[in-house]
Amino acid sequence: MYKHGYDLTALFARKSQNPNKNKMQSPISNPWIFLVTGLIPLVLGFIWYNPKVLGNAWLKASGLDEEKLKGANMALIFGLSYVFSVFLAVAMYPITIHQGGFMSMLMNDPEFGKEGSEITNFFNETMLKYGRDFRTFKHGVLHGILTAITIGLPILGTNALFERKGFKYIAINMGYWIICLALMGGVVCQWL
Repeated sequence: MYKHGYDLTALFARKSQNPNKNKMQSPISNPWIFLVTGLIPLVLGFIWYNPKVLGNAWLKASGLDEEKLKGANMALIFGLSYVFSVFLAVAMYPITIHQGGFMSMLMNDPEFGKEGSEITNFFNETMLKYGRDFRTFKHGVLHGILTAITIGLPILGTNALFERKGFKYIAINMGYWIICLALMGGVVCQWL
């Protein structure tokens, strides 16, 4: 029990995957997944933007060259890129896991989270029955792709238009982000 009477282990009740199948646990049973998922954009970026893959095409489309890239603080660039990637991993949680929306509809009720209350019992029973629905890698991939197209493309596309970048620049970067968010969504949805 916490300060306001909320039993956080019951907020997202679901059957555990351990031998004690009746034990209730938080849906964020493995918060380390956010840190691991944050590595996906870095690893994919090393492959995608490698000169033997799309690196040279990206350099040309972006108007950069090897000389312009020299002298950058790569530790800072990769460090911040990783932090931003972890932010994305955390953002994929409410996008791919629908049970969070169910909880948010109920949590404003003053009785929500109080042990034995009607709304908390309703929530716990519903989560026991449906708490693992749509928690697959495939479902997360679908939402990752939709997120990349409906959120990522408008942002990147608008920036590219004002920066006078061409279609090739948008296509190379969006291909990367579609694959990235698909993989991130899949990992978060399946293993969180």
